[in-house]
Amino acid sequence: MDKRYADVNGTRLAYIDRGQGTPVILLHGFCGSSAYYDEVAPLLESRCRLIIPDLRGHGASDAPEGTYTMEAIADDIAALIDRLNLSRPVVLGHSLGGYVTLALAEKHEDKLLAFGLLHSTAFPDDEKGKEGRLKAMETIREQGLPAFIEGLIPKLFAPAHLETMPEAVRKAKEIGLETSPEGAIRTLEGMRQRPDRNAVLSAAQVPVLLVAGTGDQIIPPQRTFSVDKEAFQRSQIDGAGHMSMMEAPGELAQAVLAFTAKL
Repeated sequence: MDKRYADVNGTRLAYIDRGQGTPVILLHGFCGSSAYYDEVAPLLESRCRLIIPDLRGHGASDAPEGTYTMEAIADDIAALIDRLNLSRPVVLGHSLGGYVTLALAEKHEDKLLAFGLLHSTAFPDDEKGKEGRLKAMETIREQGLPAFIEGLIPKLFAPAHLETMPEAVRKAKEIGLETSPEGAIRTLEGMRQRPDRNAVLSAAQVPVLLVAGTGDQIIPPQRTFSVDKEAFQRSQIDGAGHMSMMEAPGELAQAVLAFTAKL
């Protein structure tokens, strides 16, 4: 998919703009890129105008200095919304992208028609999680990004899919290798610092989509479904791990279309 570029907050962001209908911004996870949605985008573009950026430090976007807090990345997305003159888009974030989406909703809910978490959570890292972020930074510094990606990607898929979906696993690794090593480290520190945002979910004044996979080894469904309100759509994808956009693109697209159809 052809990428476009926009300068936001002093950072050059790459993004894809395709389709027509309700504007939907799709945010990828850590060490991902817009290419995570290659299988999903064709299923959505007849009813959604898709804006799919590479977050700072990822894909073809710049990797500026400093810690990439969730608030800083959210400000990038808010600036992109303004730059593209989008009128209250839906923002759906996968994993890291979900943390960013919550930061965006906390500060800029007035810009959003709705938002959602895809295999993500409003909870912060616990102490074990924070330690894991530090170890990941150390691995990248000492062994390089390829060694880190080789260890990361298999954990993102449901165990059965490592054998049945080897091409998807290979593609996820290739996408991961496009991440800036320094950008990955700066993002890890930002994720490590993020606060609990369950209050943001509880206070949401717009519809919310929550998607989880029964085989997710990173963020189990109960951590995604931490708040339940009448305006929330909960979708659980049987057998999917952390990567339904690759493991079950049809089911993820169905959940997104059912959600946007009600808006």
